[in-house]
Amino acid sequence: MGKANDVDYADLHDPNAEYTMRELSAETMGVTAKRGGGRDVEITDVQTTMVDGNFPWTLVRIYTDAGIVGTGEAYWGAGVPELIERMKPFVVGENPLDIDRLYEHLIQKMSGEGSVEGVTVTAIAGIEVALHDLAGKILEVPAYQLLGGKYRDEMRVYCDCHTEEEADPEACADEARRVVDELGYDALKFDLDVPSGLEKDRSNRHLRPGEIRHKAEIVERVTEEVKDEADVAFDCHWTFSGSSGKRLAEAIEEYDVWWLEDPVPPENLEVQEEVTKSTNTPITVGENRYRVTEERRLIENQAVDMVAPDMPKVGGMRETRKVADVANQYYIPVAMHNVSSPIATMASAHVGAAVPNSLAVEYHSYELGWWEDLVEEDVIEDGYIEIPEEPGLGLTLDLDAVADHVVEGDWVFDEA
Repeated sequence: MGKANDVDYADLHDPNAEYTMRELSAETMGVTAKRGGGRDVEITDVQTTMVDGNFPWTLVRIYTDAGIVGTGEAYWGAGVPELIERMKPFVVGENPLDIDRLYEHLIQKMSGEGSVEGVTVTAIAGIEVALHDLAGKILEVPAYQLLGGKYRDEMRVYCDCHTEEEADPEACADEARRVVDELGYDALKFDLDVPSGLEKDRSNRHLRPGEIRHKAEIVERVTEEVKDEADVAFDCHWTFSGSSGKRLAEAIEEYDVWWLEDPVPPENLEVQEEVTKSTNTPITVGENRYRVTEERRLIENQAVDMVAPDMPKVGGMRETRKVADVANQYYIPVAMHNVSSPIATMASAHVGAAVPNSLAVEYHSYELGWWEDLVEEDVIEDGYIEIPEEPGLGLTLDLDAVADHVVEGDWVFDEA
C-alpha cells in the first residue's frame, strides 16, 4: 500500500532554478520603484483546488497583501497542483501587475522541469490566468483591457455535442436539432473517431472504405439536418494515419463542414501539412501544441486552415493572444479549444474578444447540469458569452458549489 503524500513541493531542490543566469525576479531585475495609486501590491500566497467536473479542473487562487484575490484555471490533469505549489516561492512577494515578467520568470525557473511544453506550461498558465483576474481587479478594468481592448461585446460559443448513440448518424442529427432548437446554439461539434462496427484493428490508424463511408454519413446527416442554422465541426482526436486523414477529408468535401479537427497525430508537422494541403475541407489543429513557439510552426507552414489553441493548455491568456497575432499575419482564424470550468471558459472569451481573428470558444459541458453553478453570474446565454465589464474576469466563484464537487481528498482554497 502506498504511503500518504506529505511532500512539500515548494521546498524541492533544483540547482537549475537556483543558479539560472536569466533570473527575472523583481529583486534581481531591480524592479523596486514605488508605483502609487494602489498599485504597490504583493502576492502572499497561491492555492489550488481540484473540481471533479466532466474533467478534473484545477482552479488557482492568488492572494495579496491588499486583500484582493485573483482566480484562474490550469488545464486539467494530474500533477498540476504540485507544480503550482512548486512555483509558489517564485511569485510570493512579487507585484501581480507584472504579468509578462512573472510568466517569463516562471518559464525560466521551471526550464529544468519541462517548461517548453506539457504539464509544466499548463501549471504556469493557471497562475497566469489568475494574475489577469487579479490585475484587472487592482486596476479596476476587465481582463480584455489588459490584452489591448476588444473587437466584440460577446463571444460566440460552439457546443461539443454527444449522444448515447454517437456512432449512429440519425442520433447525431437528432441531437444537433435538439441543441439548436432547445439550447440555442448556432455552432456545434461532433466526434468522428467513433466505432463503425467495421474496424479490424484499432491500433494501426488505417480507415477501411466502409469506415470512411460511415463517418461521411454522420457528416451528411448532421449538416443536412441543420443546414444554415448552425456551423458544424467534426473532431477526430488525432486518431488516423496520413492517408486515411486525406481520404476522410476528401470524402466530406461536398458537405458544409465548418472544419475537420485533428485528423492525424500532432507530432509530425510534415504529415499534418500534407493532409491540410490535400483537401478543400478546412482543417483545424492546435490543442496539442504548446506556447506560440510550437503553434507558430503550424501557422507559418500553413499546415492549418484554422488554429485551435486551448488557452489554459497553450500557456495562458497572453500566450494565446500571441498565437492569434501570428495567425493573423497569415489570415488564419482562431477557434479556441476549451474543456474548462466557467473560469477558464470566461478567460478564453476575454482573449477572443481582444483579437480580430477569433471565431468561437468551445463549450464541452452542456451535459453537466451544475457547470454554471460554480460561479454566481450567468456565463453562456443562447450560444454566446457576453464579455463582462466588471474588473478582472468578471466572475465570482461560489465556494459552496466548489465544495460540493471538490475532488475526493482535496480541499477548497481560502476565501478572499
